[in-house]
Amino acid sequence: MAEKLTVLFVGLGSIGTRHIRNLDHLCKEKGISLYIDALRHDLTVPLRSGVEELLANQLLDLDDEDALPFYDIVFVTNPTALHAEILEQVKDRAGALFIEKPIVSRNQIYGSVQRLSNPGQKAYVAAPMRWSKTFMETKDYLDEHPDKHPFSARAICSSYLPDWRPGVDYRKVYSASEEMGGGVDIDLIHEWDYLVYLFGMPQQTYNLRGKFSDLEITSNDLSVYIAKYPELLVELHLDYFGRKQQRYLELYFSDGTLIADFIEHKITFPDGSVQYYEENTNDWYLREMDYFLDYVLFLDGKSINPPAEALNVLEVSAGLYDSWNKEVDE
Repeated sequence: MAEKLTVLFVGLGSIGTRHIRNLDHLCKEKGISLYIDALRHDLTVPLRSGVEELLANQLLDLDDEDALPFYDIVFVTNPTALHAEILEQVKDRAGALFIEKPIVSRNQIYGSVQRLSNPGQKAYVAAPMRWSKTFMETKDYLDEHPDKHPFSARAICSSYLPDWRPGVDYRKVYSASEEMGGGVDIDLIHEWDYLVYLFGMPQQTYNLRGKFSDLEITSNDLSVYIAKYPELLVELHLDYFGRKQQRYLELYFSDGTLIADFIEHKITFPDGSVQYYEENTNDWYLREMDYFLDYVLFLDGKSINPPAEALNVLEVSAGLYDSWNKEVDE
């Protein structure tokens, strides 16, 4: 095992702060020392408590004399609209890339994937919901019952955007701004990520989306999808305006329905039994970071969510994958 890792964080907002703290925690457990630089756009903006002590340098430019010519890992955790630009700058200076979701913004989807990482380079795009116990147990159920096939799936993620970040004006965050890469169809990409992880890419999709509520935002606040698979039809609802928070997946089988509730951390199985999986949401991110470190240090080949696959999921989520009558190429 490596005794030391050199790391660059590009962006230290809320998600970057979560990742740097989790990285520090896990590396201490594993006996790995860290050398961490942060590339920031404004050094006058204060960092969250305890973060500055983890940094060797705060940089305004990669040409800064304190910047390393090469880092073992680069974390791209700045605003989505800036991902493609920064990836072009850092990909040749990174042994491995951790890219926060979504990988790029809607208008950058059709750029070459080669711009985002180098051939053979280790790269992982964040997918934290896959690491929740509720989802992991749902996937295990499907894997352990290969003879059972859901013929219908229904998923929803509904919440009230102004409640997302207490004390922060929701109108000024990237989620509220189409120009900054926000929008419920892109912001809540988790649902399509786990659906594609479970069932693969759909054959056909249909999507309606837009701004419908009285929220003071320029981005889409509602996106509704229907997707067709060979033996499965999927319905998905995403919104920014639901006053009652809901996040669940329903799978309809011939002998009953499985309901995975990500808010209540529980699964109701087709036989009516209920199992709870109480945990802190940060446990998802810790499992994800633990996997990423193992991937960087020990595993060969593609990650479980490489850039090319993350771009496919983003295309579906953005409503650009195909139209209702367009078949996907075999």
